[in-house]
Amino acid sequence: MIELMFIVKEMVERGGLRQLDYQFARFIADHSDNESLAFLAALVSAELGRGHICLTLYEQEGHLTDLASKLGFFGQEADELNKQLFAIDWSQILNQAPLVGNNGESCPLTFDGERLYLHRYWHYETMLAAHIESLAQPINLNSSEMQLLRQTLDHLFARNYRYLFDALNQGNGLSLPYRKRLVCDYLDVIKSEAMDWASIDQTLVNAKTIADLAPLDRLIPIDACLNWQKVAAAVALTKRFVVISGGPGTGKTTTVTKLLAVLLEQAQSRGENTTIELVAPTGKAAARLTESIGKAVSSLPVSDRIKAQIPTNASTIHRLLGAITGSVEFRYNRDNQLHLDILVVDEASMIDLSMMYKLTEALPKSARLILLGDKDQLASVEAGAVLGDICSFSHYGFSRNQATQLSRLTGFAELETSSTVPSISDSLCMLKKSYRFDARSGIGQLAQAINHGSNKKVAEVWRTGFTDIAKFPIDSTHYQNLIQTLVEEYRHFLTRIHQRQSDSVSNIEQLEHTAKAALALFSSSRLLCALREGDFGVSGLNQRIEKALSARKLIQLNDELWYSGRPILITQNDYALGLYNGDIGLCLFDDEKAKVFFEQPDGSIKSVLASRIPEHETAYAMTIHKSQGSEFSHALMVLPPEFSPILTRELVYTGITRAKNRLSLYSDERIFERALKVRTTRASGLVKRLREGS
Repeated sequence: MIELMFIVKEMVERGGLRQLDYQFARFIADHSDNESLAFLAALVSAELGRGHICLTLYEQEGHLTDLASKLGFFGQEADELNKQLFAIDWSQILNQAPLVGNNGESCPLTFDGERLYLHRYWHYETMLAAHIESLAQPINLNSSEMQLLRQTLDHLFARNYRYLFDALNQGNGLSLPYRKRLVCDYLDVIKSEAMDWASIDQTLVNAKTIADLAPLDRLIPIDACLNWQKVAAAVALTKRFVVISGGPGTGKTTTVTKLLAVLLEQAQSRGENTTIELVAPTGKAAARLTESIGKAVSSLPVSDRIKAQIPTNASTIHRLLGAITGSVEFRYNRDNQLHLDILVVDEASMIDLSMMYKLTEALPKSARLILLGDKDQLASVEAGAVLGDICSFSHYGFSRNQATQLSRLTGFAELETSSTVPSISDSLCMLKKSYRFDARSGIGQLAQAINHGSNKKVAEVWRTGFTDIAKFPIDSTHYQNLIQTLVEEYRHFLTRIHQRQSDSVSNIEQLEHTAKAALALFSSSRLLCALREGDFGVSGLNQRIEKALSARKLIQLNDELWYSGRPILITQNDYALGLYNGDIGLCLFDDEKAKVFFEQPDGSIKSVLASRIPEHETAYAMTIHKSQGSEFSHALMVLPPEFSPILTRELVYTGITRAKNRLSLYSDERIFERALKVRTTRASGLVKRLREGS
């Protein structure tokens, strides 16, 4: 029989466990004199480091989990270890150990009968589930309120025939089936069989102006359509907690802007004041939210008074909660709650369990929480997959009561219902139509095919010959072409910086103006990598790009770390400086001093002396994980020539959907296909707790 602590120590030497995992196991062993418990403690710690909230000890059938595989053992070695582990009565050990709590006792470990947690994460999970359950209670609307909200929704989500008119006039001699398809697509028609298509088509053919399409209001009744944006807004009117999820271009921010207008109209009719806050996990994501909300507000068909009440400046979650230097706690918490009525959180897929718990803990009981995000993107860098866990209930549809209420609010009749629906499902709405990518967009088609995990569909997309996507093998020739392509892409922002250096007059205002323009140019393109290390990772590619830029005399590499034009990515929060993990900055020189310039969510520029910058890395290339919350006109993505466990469908999907107008993929075909077969899974008990809360 192998000593379990010996296995733990050996796996640290092999790299399968961290020194932190071993030291925690030793702490448990020293205080319990129980080697088996210490072994499990090492595994729990290791699982947390891999993004899992807990160690799932027993599968649904009651069988012990394959613990050997979690340590990296396979084959005969794994069989021998599992034989020893299966002989241990783990439930008895965990139920009797004084260092393990079963009902929330303050112990280092907590066991719930199936999963083993570090106590702190068990607390986060159970409390978050309780917060969500409390927020998700239905809002009772009387008949007059329903009528007023229906009218407001109809006004804000009224049909816009401009896009249909433009599509009809893009070419001559469109066939009847094609015109019918355009109508169904642009007007969200889902029940077309019983409609008078002869009269509809006559209206289409005779239309000389957008106004000439007005008879479609009568010919295509609202109950034959289904606009998911309008449904999402209606869901949020019936619940204080709502999740609006959808891929790129599905209109999440457009939807939430209209929703905020409805809520403000409702508050105005009641004579109430409403405080709204907009946040995102990173500065870049907050800047994007600020930009998109600002554009959406300007086009709202509401009064200037309502527009003025919708905030157009988003901040980071850290800034909202009031980060405290040198502490993991925040100024706003359960005992000092936020002063707001509505909180909108964008890019919610990036938020880990700990942060989501702290955010909900700081919310007043009367507040509304609206989460926006793409459930199919990568989960958070830290432990947990909160948005994914919550959205796992979306396939249930709505309860019959909720479907009836939503039909009354929207006029739509066809909403999925089921007799047994967890209550959390009534707070979810998945946006299913992309307005960014049309039928001529390869990026949208490719993302959809990847989301289905279908290599056959992916191959069909590549064969179609879309002009906005291109793929290249990852051989030496194309590797060099990739570097040269990036030199050309990054030449634009570096040239802008050099123009400032040639000016005879230099002041901080001019520097900020140059930095803002250069940051915009730099953000138009980016190289995204799956790995951090190696020739195909961030570190290796950053070095090669720097050398290539230096050879073209676009940058001047010296022995110094800082040079004019160096792009950096912050990798550690610095609350005192207001810099956060994921922030992008550019180095410019003010006289002899190197300063790094960052664009704030409100569009302003701040500068920080290079000597004060917290942990960071050069950012010509960045990981796909770090690119979440950003989008680039041209995204270049490179996958390694050898398979790695980090390559998953979610990683590939996230990288591809960072591209707004153009995508260049560098990958071995076999590696790409294999990655699409691997799904990201993270162990937690949140799904079970939310289901039981129903």
